[in-house]
Amino acid sequence: MWPVLLLFLLPVGGGIPAGVLLARSKGLPWPMTAGLYFASDVLLALAFEPILRLLVLLAGKIPVLARFGAALKEAMTRTAAHVGGTGAGPIALIMIAFGVDPMTGRASALAAGHGFVMGWVFAITGDMLYYAVIAITTLRLNAYIRDPDATMWIVLGAMFIVPMLVRYLRSVSTRQP
Repeated sequence: MWPVLLLFLLPVGGGIPAGVLLARSKGLPWPMTAGLYFASDVLLALAFEPILRLLVLLAGKIPVLARFGAALKEAMTRTAAHVGGTGAGPIALIMIAFGVDPMTGRASALAAGHGFVMGWVFAITGDMLYYAVIAITTLRLNAYIRDPDATMWIVLGAMFIVPMLVRYLRSVSTRQP
């Protein structure tokens, strides 16, 4: 179990395909695997929240951090508009965490005025949805490929290429009259 949890603690979601495949090879049932991923998110919350609070405290004293905070609020507003919201409501914050990462989701929730518990609820919900998409994709693809290493590299590549492709296609579609 510990090696799976350690893989899930890797940043940027890179540990999801490897962790899911390792869990399956060790015979861990999917609810336990999802529970380990959830536990990694809770550990992340406990480790990241003090850092986030320190940055907020320093933002009042360091102008560059204040500008970064203002830019984050502006980016959150634009992202919320993309997901159909007008503000930083729950769905927008969940989609930010799904589309970027739980730390950005939590930072956006804090910028919108949400406290520790609800901010992390939104961030972890978005990240668990992301986990589900990647885990199911990994397991389905591996059923066809049957090579865990190849599956992991394909999914990792897709995790980086698909969002770039979607952004490119959106920019192309918005340029056309």
